[in-house]
Amino acid sequence: METEIKVAEITRYETLPKFLKVIFPTFSAIGIAIAFSYHFGYTVGKVFLSEFAFYYLLFACFFTFTFLLLPGSKKDKKVPLYDIVFAALIFGISIYFFLNADSILAGSDWVPAKPFNLLLGSIFLFLLWEAARRMAGGVYAGLCVIVGFYPLYADYMPGPLYGMSFPLDFTISLINFSTVGVLGIPSRVIVILFGFLIFAGVLIGSGAGVFFLNLAFALLGRFRGGPAKVAVIASCFFGSLSGSIFSNVVATGSVTIPAMKRLGYPPYYAGAIEACASTGGVLMPPVMGAVAFVMCVILGVEYAVVIAAAFIPAILYYFGLLMQVDFYAAKVGLRGLPADKIPSLKKTLKDGWPFVTVLVFLVWGLLFMRWETRAPFYASGLMVLLSFTTRANRMTPQRMVSVLLVTGKLIVETFAILLPLGCIMAGLIGTGVASSATASLVALGGENLYLVLLLGVVACYLMGMVGMIVPAYLFLAVTLAPALVKIGGLNSLAVHLFIIYYAMLAAITPPVAPGSFIAASIAESSPMRTALQSMRLGVVIYIIPFFFLFNPALILQGPSLFESFYSIALCLLGITIIAAGMEGYLVRVGKVPLIMRGPLVLAGVLITFPEWKTDVIGAILGFFTTAIIWKLNKRAIEKQLE
Repeated sequence: METEIKVAEITRYETLPKFLKVIFPTFSAIGIAIAFSYHFGYTVGKVFLSEFAFYYLLFACFFTFTFLLLPGSKKDKKVPLYDIVFAALIFGISIYFFLNADSILAGSDWVPAKPFNLLLGSIFLFLLWEAARRMAGGVYAGLCVIVGFYPLYADYMPGPLYGMSFPLDFTISLINFSTVGVLGIPSRVIVILFGFLIFAGVLIGSGAGVFFLNLAFALLGRFRGGPAKVAVIASCFFGSLSGSIFSNVVATGSVTIPAMKRLGYPPYYAGAIEACASTGGVLMPPVMGAVAFVMCVILGVEYAVVIAAAFIPAILYYFGLLMQVDFYAAKVGLRGLPADKIPSLKKTLKDGWPFVTVLVFLVWGLLFMRWETRAPFYASGLMVLLSFTTRANRMTPQRMVSVLLVTGKLIVETFAILLPLGCIMAGLIGTGVASSATASLVALGGENLYLVLLLGVVACYLMGMVGMIVPAYLFLAVTLAPALVKIGGLNSLAVHLFIIYYAMLAAITPPVAPGSFIAASIAESSPMRTALQSMRLGVVIYIIPFFFLFNPALILQGPSLFESFYSIALCLLGITIIAAGMEGYLVRVGKVPLIMRGPLVLAGVLITFPEWKTDVIGAILGFFTTAIIWKLNKRAIEKQLE
């Protein structure tokens, strides 16, 4: 059994010239040291970094390498001269802005900026767009350009799109040098996220991916459909660390998809399982993806609150996925792996107990000690110390360099995806369009909550299907979220999680479904068939957001813990019944005839819906449907025995 997980490689680090291969981990180490000193309040002499000065030093250390690590096109296997020029420009401009950080913070001479500063800001803005294109594609970059320059033509737009207009110099300055643009939410999110990226890099670089994969095999490999269940659990673990759907599919799917196919799963089914499992990892605590940290900044809540809220929906999603995988295996008679192909649980835990300890420590630090941004730094330090307790995980100098490389790549990619969001924020907030769009959504929906929700779901899907989960959330958080709270008086945290979930599900929903298509390429299956199967397997992700939206007890925001436990128990029952209807198999009852699947799914949905009347109707429907299925199966067995 292959048990090595490799981080999905989207950079060209290996093709860098030797001196740049040395400079990159060096800059990563310097950037990490700067972040550590800033978060813990240490100073160099009597110098204490201001907020903006800290941002610009991080730009110099990490954003510089965007153009060295991320190729401009598929043909650029090696670093062309213009990319070195781009990197030098970013570094030089960032250092210049760092030296003027206090003046920029004062703001008087920078919005609008003087000609020379405006020229540097224009170059920085162009490179920002180019970074967005390289990291997330032309659609994302185009959106940043169109929305970023919205102040130039906002007064020409009709109705709800009308906004305040500004000249070009003011617009460029607004994006570059104000808290409305790059120095606002994007940079603040990166500061919060920084420690977690270091923690993820330390875990991945020290072999946590291999440990979690082996742990999943040791726990579930022997049961029916074992490799599929391993894919679900391993992708859950790894996705929480990487925070990326697509790197998760590639990293764990390269191991789990072939194992599922060898066991007997059809290629399209194996790919769909991996796509669904990888998608949910983005919202699985304790690390989660960048979008969760954006939500913290926008809502002004502690990360611990987001962790607590996201935990139950994520567990329900993975529970539903495991149930479908299990019922499919039972229906078609798939068995687990032979004993000689399964890692020893005792040995796995003996070698990997430091990883479990560190994750528990991180959760304890976030939820109980309320260390917030300092918690992942403490956890990273603990991981380094504990690594010396086992030979397999010992943090050797070579492994330390590996950690710096992995961490540096994660941070560079985060800069490339998050910093361009400053263009969107400046365009929406600077012109006042965000507030007018909110009012327009309310008016368009006729102040009907369900109609506004439907419009929001469509908007989430359209933006999410091109892979723009963070931009989709950011755009809708300042437009749709206030409208939903205003009309329905809904819980703000539930509304924001609702938006994230519906932007995220586009990764497995046709016609684009990028997560499913990547998994299909690994599984060598039909992309569309894999995507359609992903929708079936991921059915919980389509309905659970509505449930916690109308029942905040599912995100631990209800009036009491008793209500939360009661709601969770009903959801577990309902999801089990939904999975049985989707896969055509019910435990202790047997196969479900095609004609009875619909009533079974409907019963599960009614039980799960947060309303006692629907619970009762669903329970009655489920009972009678199950009784009919049991009787039909009993008759079929009796006929076979005659």
